Amino acid sequence: MNSVARLVLRRLAIGIALLLVVSLLVFFAVELLPGDIAQALLGQSATPEAISTLREQMHLDQPAWLRYVHWLGGFVVGDLGKSLANGQDIAETVWQRLGNTIFLAAFTASISVPIALGLGILTATWRGSVFDRLANSFVLAAISTPEFFLAYILIGVLSVKMGLFPSISNINDGLPFWERLYRTVLPAITLTLVVTAHMMRMTRASIINILSTPYIEMAQLKGLRRSVIIVRHALSNSWVPIINVVVLNLAYLITGVVIVEVAFVYPGLGLLLVDSVSKRDVPVVQSCCMIFAATYMLLNLLADILSILANPRAQERG
Repeated sequence: MNSVARLVLRRLAIGIALLLVVSLLVFFAVELLPGDIAQALLGQSATPEAISTLREQMHLDQPAWLRYVHWLGGFVVGDLGKSLANGQDIAETVWQRLGNTIFLAAFTASISVPIALGLGILTATWRGSVFDRLANSFVLAAISTPEFFLAYILIGVLSVKMGLFPSISNINDGLPFWERLYRTVLPAITLTLVVTAHMMRMTRASIINILSTPYIEMAQLKGLRRSVIIVRHALSNSWVPIINVVVLNLAYLITGVVIVEVAFVYPGLGLLLVDSVSKRDVPVVQSCCMIFAATYMLLNLLADILSILANPRAQERG
């Protein structure tokens, strides 16, 4: 068995164990919430008979460990149950919302990754220049600003004052592709401002680190232009940390978009999670948390695999 296959199996085993731990935390954290869920759903005017009936429907009359086993077994086979708020199938709702979140993440990545890599290469090429200082100052200011604040600034400027984009990203499956992109521009710009800094600074640091190696000095002694040295020699040997930071930021774009989705009322998985918490829709909250955790772990596994493939020496050690 080669190193990549061993890595995948080892990481999958670790990921499954971690998901089991996450499932325990998610399920029993909900159990520790104060109050009776059935009472909260039915309201203070509910009769004891109605509360008892709902508790039986929700299996709240069973021991917690038994309900956990049933819930985890259903999650493994894709049966997430029914929403307590509207009675709809949770799996159908969750996958639709996850598709919207992935669409936003892919749109943001198509903007942020080229910009980050380009800025990282340029700032490494002109290290110490005015451009380098300005670019670093801008991305640090962007990453230091809270996401909701960036979102409301963009809404106020680009939507309210200039009228270029809608302030609410109300998309649905029936919209044409370009209309979906148009309505998703503002949340995509917000997320781009947040994630570009990490990728740009890692690209810059990796290239600058490679530039101090002997073979780069030999290329400089041969009279090669600095731009050629960076693109052909330094960048090709800097992919491992760059790939890691890019994939981890993609994981953030899927699992960390709750604030942005709420600000723009974007119908993604993050907004569904917030709405379900406010409605005490426990099965939906649990399903969203587990999907976020599974997605983050799978993307971490992807980062490990790509790093090994990009580094033959690491592949030999695998």
